[in-house]
Amino acid sequence: MPSVLFALILAAAPPPGVVIDHHPAPTRQYIGSPSIVILPDGSYAASHDFFGAGSTQSTSAVSRVFRSTDRGLTWTRTVEFNDQFWSNLFVHRGALYLMGTTYEYGRIVIRKSLDGGRTWSAPSLLHTETGYHTAPVPIIEHRGRLWRAMEFHPQGKWGGFEAFVISAPKKADLMDPHSWQLTSRLAYPAEKAGVGATWLEGNVVVDRQGRLLDILRVHNLEKAAIARVDGAQLNFDRLIDFPGGAKKFTIRWDKKSKRYWTLSNPALPEFPQSAKDPASVRNTLVLMSSPDLETWTIHRTVLSHPDPLKHAFQYVDWQFDGEDLVVASRTAFDDDEGGVPRGHDANFMTFHRVEKFRSGVRR
Repeated sequence: MPSVLFALILAAAPPPGVVIDHHPAPTRQYIGSPSIVILPDGSYAASHDFFGAGSTQSTSAVSRVFRSTDRGLTWTRTVEFNDQFWSNLFVHRGALYLMGTTYEYGRIVIRKSLDGGRTWSAPSLLHTETGYHTAPVPIIEHRGRLWRAMEFHPQGKWGGFEAFVISAPKKADLMDPHSWQLTSRLAYPAEKAGVGATWLEGNVVVDRQGRLLDILRVHNLEKAAIARVDGAQLNFDRLIDFPGGAKKFTIRWDKKSKRYWTLSNPALPEFPQSAKDPASVRNTLVLMSSPDLETWTIHRTVLSHPDPLKHAFQYVDWQFDGEDLVVASRTAFDDDEGGVPRGHDANFMTFHRVEKFRSGVRR
């Protein structure tokens, strides 16, 4: 009996939220690219991929899809397949899609499910060229087309991402490569921006004037970059102050509050590495909004852990669900296998609900 009690005492406490998936860090396969959607029948679907030295991220990446029929309380894995990486789920005209790349800097790929993620089509490759990069970012409808941000990565060391936007007519066959068009590609304009080295993981957003923008993470600054989609061209506009801008974020427009919302990882000043390496500080997740995409206000802390080295709630994807937000997080946390080597290398995908997210926020 004493040995049983001792084992129970040593067992790691679970991470906050609901665990959708767990993969121990000793495998050197880490959970990445969380994505979540609400299906037409009210159930949820979520996905993630695997990255790391033990994974096949550079040859034929692996992704998993999950479903919940009880508003996120429990989850069931429906499928695992190869050739899918850095992908986001989205619903269009009643069908569920998963869009990303085939592997790290691979080809653009999309899949389709007609039964809520239980079964899937074969992958459709949308471009013959390799070198593409992305993350689970929004797909929006604007002026009769669907729009999504991506990047191209030239061969060589990490960095030098070239931003662009891909789009298709909303009534087109999204599985047909000929349906999709790409804007021009734009490297990070360091001379115009004045600071920063590269950008990545852009969000397509429509501003209050009806202009189509690509808002991107800037490495390694707590700022975001705004680029304009001008026809077939992408043009740099400006940098803005953005808590958490050195890490991936998702921005969505809320008609009810008439504000833009996001969840981000600000590099808080109490952590020593925040000044020199803000991109690595991912242990705090906050709720932010803006009336104009220019000025962002932090409203509350959603998740936090006092250790920024081996704990993180990062790369979150989320959706509006009535008065709440539903969230999928790439979470680095303690487990019975010793946790993770660093916060970047997540061992969980977790589900969270941000209740009454508009509460106390003025229009």
